[in-house]
Amino acid sequence: MSLLKAVHPLVNNEISILINFFSSILFLALGGLPLKYRIEGKEDALIIVDVQVDFCPGGALPVPRGDEVVPVLNEYIRRFRAAGALIVATRDWHPPNHVSFKNYGGLWPPHCVQGTEGAKFHPDLNLPDDVIVVSKATDPSREAYSGFEGTDLEERLRRAGVRRVFVGGLATEYCVKSTVLDALRYGFETFLLEDAVRGIDATPGDVEKAIKEMLERGAKKLRLQDIG
Repeated sequence: MSLLKAVHPLVNNEISILINFFSSILFLALGGLPLKYRIEGKEDALIIVDVQVDFCPGGALPVPRGDEVVPVLNEYIRRFRAAGALIVATRDWHPPNHVSFKNYGGLWPPHCVQGTEGAKFHPDLNLPDDVIVVSKATDPSREAYSGFEGTDLEERLRRAGVRRVFVGGLATEYCVKSTVLDALRYGFETFLLEDAVRGIDATPGDVEKAIKEMLERGAKKLRLQDIG
């Protein structure tokens, strides 16, 4: 018995060394980043912001390299769907006389007009059949960057029992930022998918400032490799 007691700590030490060794191998295999977050099924929602034809290269109001978010978002969609999480896609759904258009005193050329090709989601975006589509900026007299503004998105998330939201899409410093800030304001734990957003950056530094503001307000940023 005394011999076993003497050997036992040595065995435990060897096991600990082996566990630490294989953990280090796994850590390096994952790019040096630990898995920080696990998708919690119905408590989580993936919110894809305005990944529409007009906001991608070749569209009426293209975000530079905006189409690069599509394959990344498709992987997020796959993972969130496998976990049973809610998937939401917002879209600009403007009437032809919307206040945001230059002809009506706004900043932008006509874009994402209801029923047009440009208002469709990017053709390679793999939205599931049960995706919740949220149409915004439908009132001709009101601008609406956030997916929450003038919609029932908050109510639908509450009804589904969602506690955390993960936001990606277009454009970083406009509709993505507004959606993130509103999600925080409504009390949702909010994550910015930094590998699944692109911005216009009309004035260099706009995107960086937007991300900084979101983080300062309480959002957390993550990438695919951070999700288990």
